[in-house]
Amino acid sequence: MQNVHALAAEAPNAAFKGTVIARRDLRPHDVLVAISYVGICHSDIHTVRGEWGDALFPLVPGHEITGVVSAVGAEVTRFRAGDRVGVGVIVDSCRVCPNCMAGQEQHCQSGATDTYNSIDRTGEVTYGGYSTHIVVDEEFVLHIPDHLDLARAAPLLCAGITLYSPLKKFDTGKGTRVGIVGLGGLGHVGVKIAHALGAEVTVLSRSARKRADALRLGADHYVAVDDAEHLAALSGSLDLIINTVSAPLEADGLLSLLGLNGRLVVVGLPDLLPISALPASLFRNGRGIVASKIGGISETQEMLEFCAAHDIGAAIEVISALDVNDAFDRVVAGAVRYRFVIDASTITADG
Repeated sequence: MQNVHALAAEAPNAAFKGTVIARRDLRPHDVLVAISYVGICHSDIHTVRGEWGDALFPLVPGHEITGVVSAVGAEVTRFRAGDRVGVGVIVDSCRVCPNCMAGQEQHCQSGATDTYNSIDRTGEVTYGGYSTHIVVDEEFVLHIPDHLDLARAAPLLCAGITLYSPLKKFDTGKGTRVGIVGLGGLGHVGVKIAHALGAEVTVLSRSARKRADALRLGADHYVAVDDAEHLAALSGSLDLIINTVSAPLEADGLLSLLGLNGRLVVVGLPDLLPISALPASLFRNGRGIVASKIGGISETQEMLEFCAAHDIGAAIEVISALDVNDAFDRVVAGAVRYRFVIDASTITADG
């Protein structure tokens, strides 16, 4: 075991403090990553604040990790010291169930091992990327293309794949009309990816204040959901809507915007509250509601290559470990454009 510095919350809603955690010794297929940057995902906040049920404390969050390989196990073949790498939402799965064999490790039938707040297959608690180093099996480590900035790439390990996966699943391309609900940490990356895929992109947001940002990011249209006239004009005009917000979702209004066989994809978890929709909203035009949970490892690698080819990275604000508690409050208040990224070099045991 080796000790590394980390930021931990000792209890629900507790402030983060510097600490020391143990990382396992390298197994034959393990990779030791010296973390450069880790994104702050809203799911980190939900977990630390007990909004998704009981968590495993002390808690070290972080599943949007980029860094450099420091060392590898004796049988590692995919990585070597010095490689630029990323680690996302999961760090293990059974690897033999039909879902894993289909490259959908996030849907492992025996349960994927999350990067943090999870019990791994040896019975140990997992600690995430709010730390200086992490040890991960090579099968769950991603290559970061050389021309992707490590800081801007960090949020792609969750936000990027969360939007890329449903866009690809529903064959987004030239002529596809895509609506993105919410222009936040997830939504702003989704606009970039959908635009790069050739879609006609409409951003649906609570107010008009982010219009200029949306158009700059690649959106073709921007509609405030409180603008009844312009919202009504969209009726039946979209092929795909991706809802990125975590507020309770009354789906009927969004479903009304979908054309024939349109799909509303839920990627933002609405605080464990039900999704409400009238059956008539589904029957009309053969609409449907589906959910999408990140993506598999191979699809995540594909996403990184796509983003590198199209110069897509998150819009970020890099912060020190000392600023994480304030950053959580700012995320909840919507006061970041659009993703906080922690500089892991600032994490100390007494920070």
